Amino acid sequence: QVQLAESGGGLVQAGGSLRLSCAASGRTFRSYATGWFRQAPGKEREFVAAINWSTGATYYTNSAKGRFTISRDNARDSVYLQMSSLRPEDTAVYYCVADPSFRAVVLGPTYWGQGTQVTVSS
Repeated sequence: QVQLAESGGGLVQAGGSLRLSCAASGRTFRSYATGWFRQAPGKEREFVAAINWSTGATYYTNSAKGRFTISRDNARDSVYLQMSSLRPEDTAVYYCVADPSFRAVVLGPTYWGQGTQVTVSS
């Protein structure tokens, strides 16, 4: 199985930046696609970004394009989300996700972390 642990959330002013980290464990993790979802108060969870572990191909939701960057460190079994130009509407719990299928990471991942809170003040 795959275990995911997020860190790096916090409180930031609008226009600021944060970097989320996700440490993964599990012997098959390096063959998995990984990504990030978020859930704002009173809203459903939504896809944010994904990265193919072997090719490095990335995919973003429209609201994240140009502001967020997903990356990975194969040696550390970690995936990151660098967030810039943050807006109050980015306030949410951010979840690290993983799945053997890149398509499933975008549409419905199998593995989820516990989440980390990001709050953007206006």
